[in-house]
Amino acid sequence: MATLNKNLSHYDKTTIPNAKKFRFGIVVSEWNPEITEGLYTGAYEALIDCDALPDNILRWNVPGSFELIYGAKKMLSQNVDAVIAIGSVIQGETKHFDFVCEGVTQGIKTLNLTQNIPVIFCVLTDTNYKQAIDRSGGIYGNKGTEAAIAAIKMAVLSKR
Repeated sequence: MATLNKNLSHYDKTTIPNAKKFRFGIVVSEWNPEITEGLYTGAYEALIDCDALPDNILRWNVPGSFELIYGAKKMLSQNVDAVIAIGSVIQGETKHFDFVCEGVTQGIKTLNLTQNIPVIFCVLTDTNYKQAIDRSGGIYGNKGTEAAIAAIKMAVLSKR
């Protein structure tokens, strides 16, 4: 696993641009809420830690990870500097996992290629529930934190 021996929550704040002047949109899947709420908490807390203003963080919920694409697309019209798409897809016994993961990946990629506002991919695609827990605030830290730091850096890049 790529996160082995890595803490997803670790960042050196002295190397992160100040987020005070930016607005962030966070689109959160309601599917697997025990995972997505952990990811949201990690993202929100990292943005606040880097001086984002609470009023400049807009959250929308969508039913599932596949709906993140449309939610992120609509969020782009809300005068934000970056969007974080948060979801969790856990492999089951059918090919549904493959279709959802591929669709969300390609959809967010397309938004990044066709829009001028970065959309950060924070969708866990895990083999089992334990892996998702471990990466949403568990033993490997929080992928939401990592996504927030990426959102700040990409917001700065998009202003260049």
